[in-house]
Amino acid sequence: MKKLLLFSLLLSVIVSCNENKKTSNTSTEPEQSIDKKWWKEAIVYQIYPRSFQDTDGDGVGDLQGIINRLDYVKDLGVTAVWLNPIYSSPNDDNGYDVSDYRNIMSDFGTMEDFDTMLSEMHARDIKLVMDIVVNHSSDEHPWFKESRSSRDNPYRDYYHWWPAEKGEPHYRYSLFDAEGNAWKYDEKTNAYYLHYFSQKQPDLNWENPKVRQEVYDIMTYWAEKGVDGFRLDAFQFAAKDTTFPEFPKGFEKNFIQYYAMQDGLHDYLKEMNEQVFSKYDVMSVAEGAGRTLEEAHELVDADRNEINMAYAFDGVDIPKAEGYELSTFKETSSKWDSAFADKGWISIFLSNHDQARMVSRYANDSLPYRAPSAKMLNTFILSMRGTPYCYFGDELGMTNNPKLQNIEDYQDIAAINGYKKAKSQGEDMETFMQNLRFGSRDHGRTPMQWDASEHAGFTSGNPWLPLNPNYIDVNTEAELADENSVLNHFKKMTALRKESDILIYGDYELLLPEHPQVYAYTRSLGDEQFLVMLNFSKEKVSVTLEELGNFSELKINNYSNLNKQANELQLEPYQAVILAKS
Repeated sequence: MKKLLLFSLLLSVIVSCNENKKTSNTSTEPEQSIDKKWWKEAIVYQIYPRSFQDTDGDGVGDLQGIINRLDYVKDLGVTAVWLNPIYSSPNDDNGYDVSDYRNIMSDFGTMEDFDTMLSEMHARDIKLVMDIVVNHSSDEHPWFKESRSSRDNPYRDYYHWWPAEKGEPHYRYSLFDAEGNAWKYDEKTNAYYLHYFSQKQPDLNWENPKVRQEVYDIMTYWAEKGVDGFRLDAFQFAAKDTTFPEFPKGFEKNFIQYYAMQDGLHDYLKEMNEQVFSKYDVMSVAEGAGRTLEEAHELVDADRNEINMAYAFDGVDIPKAEGYELSTFKETSSKWDSAFADKGWISIFLSNHDQARMVSRYANDSLPYRAPSAKMLNTFILSMRGTPYCYFGDELGMTNNPKLQNIEDYQDIAAINGYKKAKSQGEDMETFMQNLRFGSRDHGRTPMQWDASEHAGFTSGNPWLPLNPNYIDVNTEAELADENSVLNHFKKMTALRKESDILIYGDYELLLPEHPQVYAYTRSLGDEQFLVMLNFSKEKVSVTLEELGNFSELKINNYSNLNKQANELQLEPYQAVILAKS
């Protein structure tokens, strides 16, 4: 009888343990189902090297300047740096015209400087993502010099040539050409070469396997040095129909439909993945994400073995000089999140080197509202699902530069040649300049504002682009000393994101989709839930939400006050609040 009782007791203990185990597994199931990757958890800080820090007085930022500021970068709470091109280049398009992929532009320093920079980044647990510019090269690259030397040169097929005896090739639109024509006649061999960008950026012929192998070898060279990731510039344009058929008249108004994601591109990316990405623990992202959500998935879904994440422009194309509708922004952001909720991965960003300053485009850069609205935008970027990309200076709330008024003030080839083209075609030049003052790439490239000294602590010489006059007040030194600055808010957001899987992997749900001023959403993971409330207007707004009463723990607030009662919240102009479920 005692044996029977003992057996029964033992059996009940085993059953109880198994039940507890089942309960435990159920409660942690969301954690176990997460496909964690370092590049999903990364907070990427984009550095435009010409504009970050100059150490030799030539007015151009350099690698030693980046090295000197790495403690600042680390202190921001970011975990990776995306560095715009630093390769040898004649600088027709600020380094996006590469003449030597295995060397460093003299303006920036030496390979020894690069090696030191990479080592110092890794010593601070900062990863480095490099730009790879291989849709095109510079016309001063040895490959192109050989290619244009004769029709039977071994490098001829490294580029796209059209013999003149066949007549003029069918029109192709160029983004940076003063006439908008992507074909350039070259007298030496009586032929035209293709350049989707400037005349000094001839397009590489990716149908040629020798070109592809050259590129993979270049990428391997940098991966072997220890680089942690690659951003593929303009790569969605790399594949082309080399018969160059005629396109419909006016196609340039929607050229992406004809240029992006052409046949062969997926084959090139799979081959690149096999030869490079699969052999290293690197992050991979291509500029552009195809023409549809389906095409974006075809680029980034894990089973495709191509690249890691989509970098779509739908969101950054929304703001215009005349304004924009918040509903469009909410709809676009929610559409991309929903499409990648279960598969694939996306990038979250509002600015980069090809955009004007985000606070001037999406919010309000006037004196009373610049700081709260910059904090609000950084709250958005760092609270969405996807890998956030934060552009240098946005952590300070840097703004568009009022010194850029006349075309002579601009240095960007897109602005200069765009002006020439608009004028030759009889466009309204006042409207053109109004749009340029709002959206020029030069606004995002003005030098970093470190302190209130002459030239903002960026250089001892004359800066390559004029400094924004507001650097006297908007600078790192001043903001570090101000507990309520844009900079210190940014650091609070990076800290919250790094400690909260919910902000990285949690589900996203849009609330109040029709509200004209407030962008509200939840992030949910397991039993945890955050509520994000963002006022995109300069007016005070009262919001009533039935679920507000469930959120009592304040995580983030860009104001010192929070007016919340039961299910009602009053938001100050550009107020950003994150609440945790109680």
